[in-house]
Amino acid sequence: MAILAGLLTFVSTLLALALRRLLRRRAPTTAAGAGFFHPYTNDGGGGERVLWCAVRAVQELCPGLPCAIFTGDADASPDGLYARAFDRFGVRLLRPPQVVHLSKRKWIEASTYPCFTMIGQSLGSVYLAWEALNKFTPQFYFDTSGYAFTYPLARLFGSKVICYTHYPTISSDMVERVKQRNSMYNNNSRISGSIWLSRCKIFYYTIFSWLYGLVGSCAHLVMVNSSWTRSHIVNTWKVPERTKRVYPPCDTSALQMRPLERSTTPPILISVAQFRPEKAHGLQLEAFALALQRLDSDFLKPKLQFVGSCRNKEDMERLQKLQNRSMELHIDDLVEFHKDVSYSDLVQLLGGAIAGLHSMTDEHFGISVVEYMAAGAIPIAHKSAGPMMDIVLEEDGHQTGFLASEKEEFTEAILKVLRMAEPERQEMAAAARKRAQRFSEQRFHEDFTEAVRPVLLGQA
Repeated sequence: MAILAGLLTFVSTLLALALRRLLRRRAPTTAAGAGFFHPYTNDGGGGERVLWCAVRAVQELCPGLPCAIFTGDADASPDGLYARAFDRFGVRLLRPPQVVHLSKRKWIEASTYPCFTMIGQSLGSVYLAWEALNKFTPQFYFDTSGYAFTYPLARLFGSKVICYTHYPTISSDMVERVKQRNSMYNNNSRISGSIWLSRCKIFYYTIFSWLYGLVGSCAHLVMVNSSWTRSHIVNTWKVPERTKRVYPPCDTSALQMRPLERSTTPPILISVAQFRPEKAHGLQLEAFALALQRLDSDFLKPKLQFVGSCRNKEDMERLQKLQNRSMELHIDDLVEFHKDVSYSDLVQLLGGAIAGLHSMTDEHFGISVVEYMAAGAIPIAHKSAGPMMDIVLEEDGHQTGFLASEKEEFTEAILKVLRMAEPERQEMAAAARKRAQRFSEQRFHEDFTEAVRPVLLGQA
Protein backbone atom coordinates (compact mmCIF):
# COMPACT_ATOMS: atom_id res chain seq x y z
CA MET A 1 0.00 0.00 0.00
CA ALA A 2 2.87 2.38 0.80
CA ILE A 3 4.37 1.72 -2.65
CA LEU A 4 0.98 2.30 -4.29
CA ALA A 5 0.52 5.56 -2.38
CA GLY A 6 3.97 6.75 -3.40
CA LEU A 7 3.34 5.85 -7.03
CA LEU A 8 0.01 7.67 -7.07
CA THR A 9 1.58 10.76 -5.52
CA PHE A 10 4.38 10.75 -8.10
CA VAL A 11 2.02 10.28 -11.07
CA SER A 12 -0.45 12.88 -9.78
CA THR A 13 2.35 15.42 -9.46
CA LEU A 14 3.46 14.79 -13.05
CA LEU A 15 -0.12 15.04 -14.35
CA ALA A 16 -0.77 18.22 -12.39
CA LEU A 17 2.37 19.84 -13.82
CA ALA A 18 1.45 18.73 -17.33
CA LEU A 19 -2.10 20.07 -16.92
CA ARG A 20 -0.84 23.45 -15.69
CA ARG A 21 1.49 23.71 -18.70
CA LEU A 22 -1.32 22.85 -21.11
CA LEU A 23 -3.61 25.37 -19.46
CA ARG A 24 -0.96 28.10 -19.81
CA ARG A 25 -0.15 27.27 -23.43
CA ARG A 26 -3.71 26.96 -24.73
CA ALA A 27 -5.87 30.07 -24.92
CA PRO A 28 -8.95 29.06 -26.91
CA THR A 29 -11.72 31.49 -27.77
CA THR A 30 -14.82 31.11 -25.64
CA ALA A 31 -18.26 32.47 -26.36
CA ALA A 32 -19.94 34.78 -23.87
CA GLY A 33 -22.46 32.44 -22.33
CA ALA A 34 -23.17 29.76 -19.77
CA GLY A 35 -23.31 26.15 -20.89
CA PHE A 36 -25.08 23.62 -18.68
CA PHE A 37 -23.85 20.07 -19.19
CA HIS A 38 -26.98 18.04 -18.44
CA PRO A 39 -27.26 15.13 -20.94
CA TYR A 40 -30.66 13.99 -19.63
CA THR A 41 -33.19 16.82 -19.58
CA ASN A 42 -36.21 14.54 -19.20
CA ASP A 43 -35.38 12.48 -16.12
CA GLY A 44 -37.90 14.30 -13.95
CA GLY A 45 -35.80 14.01 -10.78
CA GLY A 46 -34.37 16.45 -8.29
CA GLY A 47 -31.30 16.96 -10.45
CA GLU A 48 -33.44 18.38 -13.23
CA ARG A 49 -35.11 20.78 -10.79
CA VAL A 50 -31.63 22.00 -9.79
CA LEU A 51 -30.83 22.56 -13.48
CA TRP A 52 -33.81 24.81 -14.14
CA CYS A 53 -33.48 26.73 -10.88
CA ALA A 54 -29.78 27.25 -11.64
CA VAL A 55 -30.55 28.49 -15.16
CA ARG A 56 -33.13 30.92 -13.79
CA ALA A 57 -30.68 32.20 -11.14
CA VAL A 58 -27.99 32.81 -13.79
CA GLN A 59 -30.49 34.56 -16.06
CA GLU A 60 -31.49 36.88 -13.21
CA LEU A 61 -27.91 37.56 -12.08
CA CYS A 62 -26.59 38.12 -15.64
CA PRO A 63 -29.56 39.16 -17.83
CA GLY A 64 -27.40 39.56 -20.93
CA LEU A 65 -25.62 36.21 -20.62
CA PRO A 66 -27.00 33.52 -22.98
CA CYS A 67 -27.67 30.14 -21.39
CA ALA A 68 -27.33 26.91 -23.37
CA ILE A 69 -28.22 23.35 -22.40
CA PHE A 70 -26.01 20.47 -23.57
CA THR A 71 -28.48 17.57 -23.92
CA GLY A 72 -28.67 14.20 -25.58
CA ASP A 73 -32.45 14.37 -25.92
CA ALA A 74 -33.08 14.61 -29.66
CA ASP A 75 -36.54 16.13 -29.24
CA ALA A 76 -35.37 18.92 -26.91
CA SER A 77 -36.05 22.44 -28.16
CA PRO A 78 -35.74 25.88 -26.57
CA ASP A 79 -39.49 26.37 -26.28
CA GLY A 80 -40.02 22.75 -25.23
CA LEU A 81 -37.51 22.97 -22.37
CA TYR A 82 -38.89 26.35 -21.34
CA ALA A 83 -42.37 24.81 -21.10
CA ARG A 84 -41.11 21.67 -19.37
CA ALA A 85 -39.34 23.65 -16.65
CA PHE A 86 -42.65 25.25 -15.72
CA ASP A 87 -45.03 22.35 -16.36
CA ARG A 88 -42.97 19.74 -14.51
CA PHE A 89 -41.28 21.83 -11.81
CA GLY A 90 -43.09 25.14 -11.63
CA VAL A 91 -39.90 27.02 -12.59
CA ARG A 92 -40.51 29.94 -14.95
CA LEU A 93 -37.35 30.84 -16.85
CA LEU A 94 -36.84 34.43 -17.99
CA ARG A 95 -36.39 33.22 -21.56
CA PRO A 96 -36.01 29.90 -23.40
CA PRO A 97 -32.47 28.48 -23.22
CA GLN A 98 -30.42 27.65 -26.28
CA VAL A 99 -30.09 23.92 -26.99
CA VAL A 100 -26.92 22.10 -28.04
CA HIS A 101 -27.80 18.57 -29.15
CA LEU A 102 -25.37 15.76 -28.36
CA SER A 103 -25.33 12.58 -30.44
CA LYS A 104 -22.85 10.52 -28.41
CA ARG A 105 -24.83 10.11 -25.17
CA LYS A 106 -24.68 6.31 -25.36
CA TRP A 107 -21.10 6.55 -24.08
CA ILE A 108 -22.34 7.58 -20.64
CA GLU A 109 -25.03 4.90 -20.43
CA ALA A 110 -24.35 2.30 -17.73
CA SER A 111 -25.54 -0.42 -20.10
CA THR A 112 -22.59 0.36 -22.39
CA TYR A 113 -20.18 -0.89 -19.74
CA PRO A 114 -21.15 -4.26 -18.18
CA CYS A 115 -17.83 -4.21 -16.31
CA PHE A 116 -15.81 -1.28 -14.95
CA THR A 117 -18.93 0.84 -15.25
CA MET A 118 -17.68 3.86 -13.28
CA ILE A 119 -14.48 4.40 -15.24
CA GLY A 120 -16.28 3.59 -18.50
CA GLN A 121 -18.99 6.19 -17.92
CA SER A 122 -16.42 8.70 -16.68
CA LEU A 123 -14.25 8.39 -19.76
CA GLY A 124 -17.38 8.34 -21.90
CA SER A 125 -18.40 11.66 -20.36
CA VAL A 126 -15.11 13.16 -21.55
CA TYR A 127 -15.90 12.02 -25.10
CA LEU A 128 -19.40 13.50 -24.82
CA ALA A 129 -18.03 16.77 -23.40
CA TRP A 130 -15.56 16.94 -26.29
CA GLU A 131 -18.51 16.91 -28.68
CA ALA A 132 -20.32 19.50 -26.57
CA LEU A 133 -17.43 21.93 -26.24
CA ASN A 134 -16.55 21.71 -29.93
CA LYS A 135 -20.11 22.68 -30.79
CA PHE A 136 -20.26 25.50 -28.24
CA THR A 137 -17.48 26.66 -25.94
CA PRO A 138 -19.07 28.75 -23.18
CA GLN A 139 -17.31 31.21 -20.96
CA PHE A 140 -18.84 29.40 -17.99
CA TYR A 141 -19.21 25.61 -17.99
CA PHE A 142 -21.80 24.37 -15.50
CA ASP A 143 -21.95 20.68 -14.68
CA THR A 144 -25.21 19.83 -12.95
CA SER A 145 -25.07 16.06 -13.47
CA GLY A 146 -21.87 14.99 -11.71
CA TYR A 147 -19.48 14.38 -14.62
CA ALA A 148 -16.27 15.46 -12.90
CA PHE A 149 -13.98 13.90 -15.51
CA THR A 150 -15.10 16.62 -17.94
CA TYR A 151 -13.63 19.45 -15.84
CA PRO A 152 -10.00 19.31 -17.07
CA LEU A 153 -11.28 19.26 -20.66
CA ALA A 154 -13.54 22.27 -20.07
CA ARG A 155 -10.58 24.15 -18.59
CA LEU A 156 -8.42 23.26 -21.58
CA PHE A 157 -11.12 24.81 -23.76
CA GLY A 158 -10.82 27.99 -21.69
CA SER A 159 -14.06 27.78 -19.70
CA LYS A 160 -14.55 28.58 -16.03
CA VAL A 161 -15.80 25.36 -14.42
CA ILE A 162 -18.68 25.52 -11.96
CA CYS A 163 -20.31 22.35 -10.68
CA TYR A 164 -23.25 21.38 -8.53
CA THR A 165 -22.49 17.93 -7.14
CA HIS A 166 -25.42 15.87 -5.93
CA TYR A 167 -23.29 12.96 -4.73
CA PRO A 168 -19.72 11.73 -5.09
CA THR A 169 -19.19 9.19 -7.86
CA ILE A 170 -17.13 7.22 -5.37
CA SER A 171 -16.95 7.56 -1.59
CA SER A 172 -15.25 5.94 1.38
CA ASP A 173 -18.61 4.33 2.23
CA MET A 174 -18.57 2.48 -1.10
CA VAL A 175 -15.04 1.25 -0.52
CA GLU A 176 -15.93 0.12 2.98
CA ARG A 177 -18.86 -1.95 1.71
CA VAL A 178 -16.58 -3.76 -0.72
CA LYS A 179 -14.12 -4.41 2.11
CA GLN A 180 -16.94 -5.83 4.22
CA ARG A 181 -18.12 -7.78 1.14
CA ASN A 182 -21.68 -6.51 1.34
CA SER A 183 -23.82 -7.23 -1.72
CA MET A 184 -25.67 -4.18 -3.13
CA TYR A 185 -26.82 -2.77 -6.47
CA ASN A 186 -23.25 -1.56 -7.14
CA ASN A 187 -21.48 -4.62 -5.67
CA ASN A 188 -23.02 -7.81 -7.03
CA SER A 189 -23.03 -11.08 -5.13
CA ARG A 190 -20.42 -12.69 -7.39
CA ILE A 191 -17.86 -10.10 -6.31
CA SER A 192 -18.92 -9.86 -2.66
CA GLY A 193 -18.74 -13.66 -2.43
CA SER A 194 -15.10 -13.79 -3.54
CA ILE A 195 -12.25 -12.44 -1.44
CA TRP A 196 -9.98 -12.15 -4.51
CA LEU A 197 -12.53 -10.32 -6.64
CA SER A 198 -13.24 -8.05 -3.68
CA ARG A 199 -9.54 -7.22 -3.36
CA CYS A 200 -9.35 -6.47 -7.08
CA LYS A 201 -12.35 -4.17 -6.78
CA ILE A 202 -10.79 -2.37 -3.81
CA PHE A 203 -7.68 -1.76 -5.92
CA TYR A 204 -9.88 -0.51 -8.79
CA TYR A 205 -11.76 1.79 -6.40
CA THR A 206 -8.48 3.12 -4.99
CA ILE A 207 -7.18 4.07 -8.43
CA PHE A 208 -10.54 5.54 -9.47
CA SER A 209 -10.83 7.55 -6.23
CA TRP A 210 -7.42 9.10 -6.87
CA LEU A 211 -8.38 10.03 -10.45
CA TYR A 212 -11.71 11.40 -9.23
CA GLY A 213 -9.94 13.64 -6.75
CA LEU A 214 -7.56 14.89 -9.44
CA VAL A 215 -10.25 15.86 -11.96
CA GLY A 216 -12.63 17.24 -9.35
CA SER A 217 -10.01 19.66 -8.06
CA CYS A 218 -10.02 21.35 -11.49
CA ALA A 219 -13.36 23.06 -10.75
CA HIS A 220 -13.23 26.79 -10.04
CA LEU A 221 -16.32 26.53 -7.83
CA VAL A 222 -17.84 23.44 -6.24
CA MET A 223 -21.36 23.45 -4.84
CA VAL A 224 -22.67 20.43 -2.95
CA ASN A 225 -26.16 19.63 -1.78
CA SER A 226 -25.70 18.34 1.77
CA SER A 227 -23.39 17.96 4.74
CA TRP A 228 -22.77 14.31 3.82
CA THR A 229 -21.80 15.15 0.23
CA ARG A 230 -19.57 18.01 1.36
CA SER A 231 -17.59 15.83 3.75
CA HIS A 232 -16.92 13.24 1.03
CA ILE A 233 -16.10 15.79 -1.69
CA VAL A 234 -13.73 17.75 0.55
CA ASN A 235 -12.05 14.51 1.57
CA THR A 236 -11.55 13.45 -2.07
CA TRP A 237 -11.15 16.67 -4.06
CA LYS A 238 -9.31 18.55 -1.29
CA VAL A 239 -10.47 22.05 -2.25
CA PRO A 240 -12.44 23.09 0.87
CA GLU A 241 -11.98 26.79 0.17
CA ARG A 242 -13.83 26.39 -3.16
CA THR A 243 -16.55 24.07 -1.82
CA LYS A 244 -19.90 25.55 -0.78
CA ARG A 245 -22.93 23.77 0.63
CA VAL A 246 -26.06 24.87 -1.22
CA TYR A 247 -29.17 22.91 -0.31
CA PRO A 248 -31.13 21.91 -3.44
CA PRO A 249 -34.38 23.67 -4.34
CA CYS A 250 -37.50 22.01 -3.02
CA ASP A 251 -40.97 23.26 -3.88
CA THR A 252 -42.04 24.09 -0.37
CA SER A 253 -44.26 27.03 -1.37
CA ALA A 254 -46.88 25.27 -3.49
CA LEU A 255 -46.86 22.17 -1.29
CA GLN A 256 -47.25 24.10 1.94
CA MET A 257 -50.55 25.45 0.68
CA ARG A 258 -52.04 21.97 1.01
CA PRO A 259 -54.11 21.55 4.20
CA LEU A 260 -52.68 19.27 6.89
CA GLU A 261 -56.09 17.67 7.27
CA ARG A 262 -56.67 14.95 4.71
CA SER A 263 -58.89 12.02 3.99
CA THR A 264 -57.89 8.70 5.49
CA THR A 265 -60.49 6.65 3.64
CA PRO A 266 -58.29 5.02 2.67
CA PRO A 267 -55.00 6.26 4.20
CA ILE A 268 -52.43 6.77 1.44
CA LEU A 269 -48.67 6.27 1.53
CA ILE A 270 -46.62 7.74 -1.30
CA SER A 271 -43.17 7.08 -2.75
CA VAL A 272 -41.68 9.67 -5.11
CA ALA A 273 -38.45 8.62 -6.85
CA GLN A 274 -37.10 7.71 -10.25
CA PHE A 275 -37.31 3.99 -10.96
CA ARG A 276 -33.57 3.47 -10.50
CA PRO A 277 -31.97 0.50 -8.70
CA GLU A 278 -30.49 2.52 -5.84
CA LYS A 279 -33.91 3.88 -4.88
CA ALA A 280 -34.80 0.42 -3.48
CA HIS A 281 -38.50 0.47 -4.33
CA GLY A 282 -38.64 -3.25 -3.65
CA LEU A 283 -37.84 -2.69 0.03
CA GLN A 284 -40.77 -0.29 0.31
CA LEU A 285 -43.12 -2.75 -1.36
CA GLU A 286 -42.05 -5.61 0.91
CA ALA A 287 -42.36 -3.45 4.04
CA PHE A 288 -45.82 -2.30 2.95
CA ALA A 289 -46.92 -5.89 2.36
CA LEU A 290 -45.69 -6.88 5.83
CA ALA A 291 -47.50 -3.94 7.41
CA LEU A 292 -50.74 -5.04 5.73
CA GLN A 293 -50.35 -8.49 7.30
CA ARG A 294 -49.96 -6.97 10.76
CA LEU A 295 -52.92 -4.61 10.61
CA ASP A 296 -56.06 -5.65 12.41
CA SER A 297 -58.66 -7.16 10.13
CA ASP A 298 -61.11 -4.31 10.78
CA PHE A 299 -58.52 -1.62 9.97
CA LEU A 300 -59.17 0.15 6.65
CA LYS A 301 -56.57 -1.07 4.17
CA PRO A 302 -54.11 1.67 3.15
CA LYS A 303 -52.87 2.27 -0.39
CA LEU A 304 -49.32 2.76 -1.64
CA GLN A 305 -48.66 5.08 -4.59
CA PHE A 306 -45.38 4.87 -6.49
CA VAL A 307 -44.70 8.09 -8.40
CA GLY A 308 -41.62 8.39 -10.61
CA SER A 309 -40.05 8.63 -14.03
CA CYS A 310 -38.09 6.26 -16.27
CA ARG A 311 -34.87 7.38 -17.96
CA ASN A 312 -34.41 4.36 -20.22
CA LYS A 313 -35.41 0.78 -21.02
CA GLU A 314 -33.76 -0.56 -17.86
CA ASP A 315 -35.90 1.73 -15.71
CA MET A 316 -39.01 0.60 -17.57
CA GLU A 317 -38.10 -3.03 -16.93
CA ARG A 318 -37.54 -2.23 -13.27
CA LEU A 319 -40.98 -0.67 -13.05
CA GLN A 320 -42.53 -3.76 -14.65
CA LYS A 321 -40.78 -6.04 -12.16
CA LEU A 322 -42.15 -3.92 -9.33
CA GLN A 323 -45.66 -4.26 -10.73
CA ASN A 324 -45.18 -8.01 -11.09
CA ARG A 325 -43.97 -8.29 -7.51
CA SER A 326 -47.05 -6.49 -6.22
CA MET A 327 -49.16 -9.16 -7.93
CA GLU A 328 -47.05 -11.96 -6.47
CA LEU A 329 -47.65 -10.48 -3.01
CA HIS A 330 -51.39 -10.27 -3.80
CA ILE A 331 -51.51 -6.56 -3.01
CA ASP A 332 -51.75 -5.16 -6.55
CA ASP A 333 -55.23 -3.80 -5.79
CA LEU A 334 -53.67 -1.64 -3.05
CA VAL A 335 -50.66 -0.41 -5.05
CA GLU A 336 -50.76 2.28 -7.73
CA PHE A 337 -48.06 3.31 -10.21
CA HIS A 338 -47.88 6.83 -11.63
CA LYS A 339 -45.20 7.39 -14.29
CA ASP A 340 -44.01 10.76 -15.62
CA VAL A 341 -46.72 12.81 -13.92
CA SER A 342 -47.01 16.57 -14.36
CA TYR A 343 -46.01 18.95 -11.60
CA SER A 344 -49.63 19.82 -10.79
CA ASP A 345 -50.53 16.13 -10.53
CA LEU A 346 -47.54 15.51 -8.25
CA VAL A 347 -48.69 18.28 -5.91
CA GLN A 348 -52.17 16.76 -5.88
CA LEU A 349 -50.85 13.29 -5.05
CA LEU A 350 -48.53 14.53 -2.30
CA GLY A 351 -51.37 16.54 -0.79
CA GLY A 352 -53.42 13.38 -0.33
CA ALA A 353 -50.79 11.25 1.43
CA ILE A 354 -50.35 10.84 5.17
CA ALA A 355 -46.78 9.50 4.85
CA GLY A 356 -43.96 9.37 2.30
CA LEU A 357 -41.48 6.52 1.87
CA HIS A 358 -37.79 6.83 1.02
CA SER A 359 -35.36 3.88 1.16
CA MET A 360 -32.17 4.78 -0.70
CA THR A 361 -28.99 4.05 1.26
CA ASP A 362 -26.69 7.08 1.46
CA GLU A 363 -29.07 9.36 -0.41
CA HIS A 364 -26.92 12.46 -0.87
CA PHE A 365 -29.77 14.79 0.11
CA GLY A 366 -33.33 13.62 -0.46
CA ILE A 367 -35.51 16.22 -2.19
CA SER A 368 -38.49 13.88 -2.12
CA VAL A 369 -38.23 13.70 1.69
CA VAL A 370 -38.46 17.49 1.91
CA GLU A 371 -41.41 17.46 -0.49
CA TYR A 372 -43.19 14.98 1.75
CA MET A 373 -42.64 17.22 4.76
CA ALA A 374 -43.74 20.40 2.97
CA ALA A 375 -46.91 18.68 1.74
CA GLY A 376 -47.82 17.47 5.23
CA ALA A 377 -46.92 13.81 4.66
CA ILE A 378 -44.84 12.35 7.48
CA PRO A 379 -41.49 11.12 6.10
CA ILE A 380 -40.28 7.56 6.64
CA ALA A 381 -36.73 7.81 5.30
CA HIS A 382 -33.57 5.76 5.21
CA LYS A 383 -31.37 6.25 8.23
CA SER A 384 -28.27 7.51 6.42
CA ALA A 385 -26.62 10.50 4.73
CA GLY A 386 -28.83 13.49 3.84
CA PRO A 387 -32.14 12.49 5.45
CA MET A 388 -30.38 11.60 8.70
CA MET A 389 -27.85 14.46 8.81
CA ASP A 390 -29.81 17.40 7.35
CA ILE A 391 -33.51 16.76 6.93
CA VAL A 392 -35.41 14.51 9.36
CA LEU A 393 -34.25 16.31 12.49
CA GLU A 394 -36.28 17.75 15.35
CA GLU A 395 -37.85 21.16 14.84
CA ASP A 396 -38.43 23.20 18.00
CA GLY A 397 -38.12 20.00 20.01
CA HIS A 398 -40.77 18.15 17.99
CA GLN A 399 -40.25 14.95 15.98
CA THR A 400 -40.58 15.49 12.22
CA GLY A 401 -40.61 11.89 10.95
CA PHE A 402 -39.08 8.45 11.15
CA LEU A 403 -35.75 6.93 10.08
CA ALA A 404 -35.32 3.25 9.22
CA SER A 405 -32.74 0.92 7.69
CA GLU A 406 -34.22 -2.57 7.42
CA LYS A 407 -37.58 -3.92 6.24
CA GLU A 408 -38.73 -4.54 9.82
CA GLU A 409 -37.97 -0.93 10.79
CA PHE A 410 -39.82 0.45 7.76
CA THR A 411 -42.79 -1.78 8.57
CA GLU A 412 -42.92 -0.58 12.18
CA ALA A 413 -42.70 3.06 11.08
CA ILE A 414 -45.54 2.54 8.58
CA LEU A 415 -47.69 0.98 11.30
CA LYS A 416 -46.95 3.84 13.72
CA VAL A 417 -48.14 6.42 11.21
CA LEU A 418 -51.23 4.42 10.29
CA ARG A 419 -52.19 3.98 13.96
CA MET A 420 -51.58 7.61 14.96
CA ALA A 421 -54.46 9.62 16.33
CA GLU A 422 -55.30 12.45 13.93
CA PRO A 423 -54.20 15.28 16.30
CA GLU A 424 -50.85 13.54 16.86
CA ARG A 425 -50.33 13.06 13.13
CA GLN A 426 -51.12 16.69 12.39
CA GLU A 427 -48.75 17.88 15.12
CA MET A 428 -45.85 15.90 13.65
CA ALA A 429 -46.81 16.97 10.12
CA ALA A 430 -46.82 20.63 11.19
CA ALA A 431 -43.32 20.32 12.68
CA ALA A 432 -42.10 18.60 9.51
CA ARG A 433 -43.61 21.33 7.34
CA LYS A 434 -41.87 24.04 9.35
CA ARG A 435 -38.53 22.29 8.98
CA ALA A 436 -39.04 21.96 5.22
CA GLN A 437 -38.96 25.75 4.92
CA ARG A 438 -35.19 25.55 5.39
CA PHE A 439 -34.91 23.96 1.93
CA SER A 440 -37.06 26.26 -0.19
CA GLU A 441 -36.43 27.36 -3.77
CA GLN A 442 -35.91 30.88 -2.48
CA ARG A 443 -33.17 29.69 -0.11
CA PHE A 444 -31.50 27.84 -3.01
CA HIS A 445 -31.73 30.92 -5.20
CA GLU A 446 -30.08 33.11 -2.57
CA ASP A 447 -27.29 30.65 -1.70
CA PHE A 448 -26.62 29.69 -5.33
CA THR A 449 -26.44 33.33 -6.43
CA GLU A 450 -24.10 34.20 -3.57
CA ALA A 451 -21.80 31.30 -4.51
CA VAL A 452 -21.59 31.97 -8.28
CA ARG A 453 -21.57 35.78 -8.17
CA PRO A 454 -17.76 36.13 -7.70
CA VAL A 455 -17.08 33.77 -10.63
CA LEU A 456 -19.69 35.11 -13.04
CA LEU A 457 -19.08 38.79 -12.27
CA GLY A 458 -15.32 38.45 -11.81
CA GLN A 459 -15.32 39.65 -8.20
CA ALA A 460 -12.37 38.85 -5.96
